[in-house]
Amino acid sequence: MRLEQLEYLEMIVKTGSFNEASKRLFMTQPSLSNAIKKLEEELKIKLLLRTKTGVSLTDDGREFMSYSKQVTDQVSLLQERYKKHEPRKKSFSVSAQHYAFVVSAFVELLKGLDVDEYNFTLRETETQNIFDDLNEFKSEIGILYLNNFNEKVLQKIMKENDLEFQPLFNAKPHIFVGYRNPLIKKKSVKLADLEDYPYLSYEQGDANSFFFAEEILSTIVHKRNIKVSDRATIFNLMAGVNGYTISSGIISNDLNDDKIVAIPLDVDDSMTLGLVKHKQIELSLTAAEYLKILKRHIQNYGFQIIDENN
Repeated sequence: MRLEQLEYLEMIVKTGSFNEASKRLFMTQPSLSNAIKKLEEELKIKLLLRTKTGVSLTDDGREFMSYSKQVTDQVSLLQERYKKHEPRKKSFSVSAQHYAFVVSAFVELLKGLDVDEYNFTLRETETQNIFDDLNEFKSEIGILYLNNFNEKVLQKIMKENDLEFQPLFNAKPHIFVGYRNPLIKKKSVKLADLEDYPYLSYEQGDANSFFFAEEILSTIVHKRNIKVSDRATIFNLMAGVNGYTISSGIISNDLNDDKIVAIPLDVDDSMTLGLVKHKQIELSLTAAEYLKILKRHIQNYGFQIIDENN
């Protein structure tokens, strides 16, 4: 087994294609295929599955990648530390449901970087995509919520993919509305108060199951439904049509959310927001720093961080 083979495998998984990976690695596709074939023969396992839509990891391949990624990451650290010429760019990726505190912590992380070059990615995306990004090593961590309704299903998915959920904080549900919405006069609202207002929610693509919804109480039938794909659109609709959505209650004025108001929703439910990561992979220094910033932002919003030791 050679380090180059691990790097080849990582590039194939990243691009989802032998053809594209060979181009980026400046080698022929047959040479790349042969290198992976020899690796599979040495390990006596099948690492990759070729389909019409691209290449994906097998279960054995996913487990192998969880270990090989640690090796290539350590090599990168060594190269950055001891190679004085052309160090690798610092890289970090997060995939998350649509939360303001995730973005504000990401902004602070970027502002604190002491490097001139970096490759960072923040994906506000569908719930299923978070798991896919982690499985394909496109992102190091994911951010989503669990509650009594979706926990069993999502925990099963995480267990099957060797992922783990680390709770960050608990939140009571709130509705988000525009600052001119008549509901802002109320200290809290009941579901009956919302019947005449359009309900806004994030679309979930092909995995359009209630269990993947970003909003709790997703099984409730609404008279008016509007699906959106991004936070900017959902905020515009709150102002434009007096729509509402259900979320954690965290609003970031630093990210121009000052025209949005959070109102407690009077229901017997709660949500636990947390971090999703690979069980077998320790967080990189950058990811650990981001998590530290993330926790501080959550505390600044008045929430208590869950102590994993208790």
